[in-house]
Amino acid sequence: MIYVSGALSMWGDRMWHFAISVFLIELYGRNLLLTAIFGLVVAGSVLLLGALIGDWVDRNPRNKVAHASLLVQNISVTVCSIVLMLVFLYKQWIESIWDGWLTVVCYTVVIVLADVANLASTALTIAIQRDWIVVITGYNRGHLAGMNATMRRIDQVTNILAPLAVGQVMTLASNVIGCGFILGWNLVSLIVEFIFLSRVYRIVPALSVKPPAPEDGQASLERPAERTEGLVERRGSQGHLNLKEVTNLPLCFGRFRWLLSTCKDGWRAYYRQDVFLAGMGLAFLYTTVLGFDCITTGYAYTQGISGSLLSLLMGVSAITGLMGTIMFTKLRKAYGLVNTGIISSCLHLCCLLLCVCSVFAPGSPMDLRLLRPFLDANANSTLSAAGGVVEGQRQKHTYPMRGGINQPLLPDRSSIHWTNNTVLFENMPSGMEPDSYISIILLFLGVITARIGLWSFDLTVTQLLQENICESERGVVNGVQSSMNYLMDLLHFIMVISAPQPQHFGILVIISVLFITTGHTMYFLYARKAKRKPAGCLDT
Repeated sequence: MIYVSGALSMWGDRMWHFAISVFLIELYGRNLLLTAIFGLVVAGSVLLLGALIGDWVDRNPRNKVAHASLLVQNISVTVCSIVLMLVFLYKQWIESIWDGWLTVVCYTVVIVLADVANLASTALTIAIQRDWIVVITGYNRGHLAGMNATMRRIDQVTNILAPLAVGQVMTLASNVIGCGFILGWNLVSLIVEFIFLSRVYRIVPALSVKPPAPEDGQASLERPAERTEGLVERRGSQGHLNLKEVTNLPLCFGRFRWLLSTCKDGWRAYYRQDVFLAGMGLAFLYTTVLGFDCITTGYAYTQGISGSLLSLLMGVSAITGLMGTIMFTKLRKAYGLVNTGIISSCLHLCCLLLCVCSVFAPGSPMDLRLLRPFLDANANSTLSAAGGVVEGQRQKHTYPMRGGINQPLLPDRSSIHWTNNTVLFENMPSGMEPDSYISIILLFLGVITARIGLWSFDLTVTQLLQENICESERGVVNGVQSSMNYLMDLLHFIMVISAPQPQHFGILVIISVLFITTGHTMYFLYARKAKRKPAGCLDT
């Protein structure tokens, strides 16, 4: 029942995340402004509210958290779909009211509702995938690894199929029908998920127990009955003191101070965890252009790769991601969880070396003149003399898009069909292929094979967080982890904005590998510390 409810939830999330981006582009005259604003609002809200969401998950009963998150998420998507349907149907009439300000109001409502749905989805993910399954597996590490791997496989499959399904509906029918399809899916999914999660909560009595925070040094992956009872009084007295301090202030200021204090305590709780370095290492992996998003696929287009081939490569990458989940379970059983992370890190970094090699391989649009400020005068004069020849060669390596080499990695999307984050361009000129495909082959070979180590490492850190964080802090710590992931993800978009040209992509690749190396180095430091610490007597 957990797998079915998780699959329905993930399918709905993937469909909605894909569709809302397309809808916002269509609404704003095929312009990226609304999409950019939506992305910024979503990332900023999770960054700021991640600790508060996690704290709310910790403070409330598990069934109420799951049901409330589920209701808020699906109702928000449903209302947002209705608003979008009305806007698509009566767009001209809406634009004529209040000098067009009603349109702005509709756009604002859509973005706010979509953001609320994302926050609720974050809370539901923290509750189910970071807390419920730990209790359901009976605190058994082997069973927990199996459930984590299965949930990730479901996520990988839905990541490919769900956007493809809703994309076909939108293409063959219309955007209005697409909104209706998502609306109907969410209503059906809401009922099924609500029933299944309620039944799981009744079947597993341990889910109704939420123990207090353990004392320093106490094992985290323990059964609730093994915890000390005196901690209730300690936490209760601390909570009473904080509440008294807050009530001495006016209501609005007291509430604001409590929110700030909760955020600060959440980040402190994250920092003092034994697995802090492992979590930070995972977050650093989000600052990368080496993934199958619109940035990498847009760059691939500039190198003469067709949309159909990109779709095929994305399918292959999904298969390698599934291989990573299988490898995780095998390695964990044979070598232990910490060593699995080390092996996965090494495999990930070795595969990414192919991406670094692609920067300097034949066919790369990397322009070494970008390093001109660091070269001496003689080297500068040499490059200037050869500028005409070099420029001619670079033009061969760069696929033109209405303006030649200086086009950004994210082109005008009016000529793009969006299918599962892959760009499929119409009216592509022929006869403009680069003189060598070695660079782009090495790039995608590295990206695809690296996903084996990437997803194995991701599952390793996920389980480390589940095992080593006490039950009473799982929500807030995982909320802060989500905030860190979004923060580092924002950095990679800032990188692309700062260097948007195809000939800059090589620099972005190198910077990405540096961030990833830093992340894995943090994990190596954690692993060294963890191996020195004596293991507890927990279920294996």
